[in-house]
Amino acid sequence: MSRFFKQTSAMLLLIAMAIYGCSDDDKTVIEYPVFPVPVIDSTPLVALPAYWHKADTFMRGFPNGIQVYRTTTSFMNKRMNAYCVVFNPKTRVEFKPKLTTVLKKPSAVYAEEPGNRFACINGGFFSSASSLSLVQYNGTISSANVKSLNRTYNGKSTAYYPTRGAFGISADGVPSVSWVYNVGTGNGTVYSYPSPSPNLLNTAPQAVPSAAFPAGGSPWAVISAIGGSPVLIKDGEINITSAEELIEVDNTSSRARSAIGYTANGMVVLLAVEGNNPNGGAGLSLAELAQLMKEMGCVGALNLDGGGSTSMTVNGKLTVQPSDAAGERAVISTII
Repeated sequence: MSRFFKQTSAMLLLIAMAIYGCSDDDKTVIEYPVFPVPVIDSTPLVALPAYWHKADTFMRGFPNGIQVYRTTTSFMNKRMNAYCVVFNPKTRVEFKPKLTTVLKKPSAVYAEEPGNRFACINGGFFSSASSLSLVQYNGTISSANVKSLNRTYNGKSTAYYPTRGAFGISADGVPSVSWVYNVGTGNGTVYSYPSPSPNLLNTAPQAVPSAAFPAGGSPWAVISAIGGSPVLIKDGEINITSAEELIEVDNTSSRARSAIGYTANGMVVLLAVEGNNPNGGAGLSLAELAQLMKEMGCVGALNLDGGGSTSMTVNGKLTVQPSDAAGERAVISTII
């Protein structure tokens, strides 16, 4: 060991002499490897309240034009755990409503989607394996908002024809929220109306929506859309039309919620709020959900299927804890 030490010391001395013996004209620059740092879009797409914080760990590999935020700050005196994905629909980030042939968990839809994908959230309502909400992608309508439903009137089961809410994006990337109805047979033509058909429980049903009723209707100029119910915000004001849309989804109870909206500068907001978690999010009522989205800057917003259906996968990771004890619920429609 002593001989090895002497030899090693001599070698180090020679190396040191060689380095310090170099002239100024013969300096050697030692270059160390530079490891790439993930580039994360630092310019906020929207001006969210201070209680929202960018979730950088979910954004690795994301391009400019899409961002992820999280909040665990109490809202309306309730524990909250919520995530939102914000994206610019005028970039290469695509809005893709999807109807599956069988019920699938949103995380499975995300995993099976080919190519680049960033996030997946549950979509509209369903019964068994049938969609009750509009699903339209690149001009093709896979499913319509429910065209009729029965409610009791004068002691009898009576058909009503509600105009339910939907969120859509035009071919040039402009988002909108409206009350819609698929006019005609089958999926027909999606008409948009400035106000919902004024249906109410315990009153006679309104006429079947058409090109002429409700007033001011016109073919909806969107290329892709997802249905839900009810509308939460319209034209910058909270306007929860659950009564006119004949929708009851534990409206006043705290439960997990999913929603979609857009801001004044045209950014799309996907929101998942955890519910029924004693150690996490308690959930929100529809009124609280609308208030949250308004504080986030949404000028239009729509409630999606919630409760046990609420699920959001971002960059391959689940965000909110599902409400169902069995875990993530399989659904019929998603947004990816």
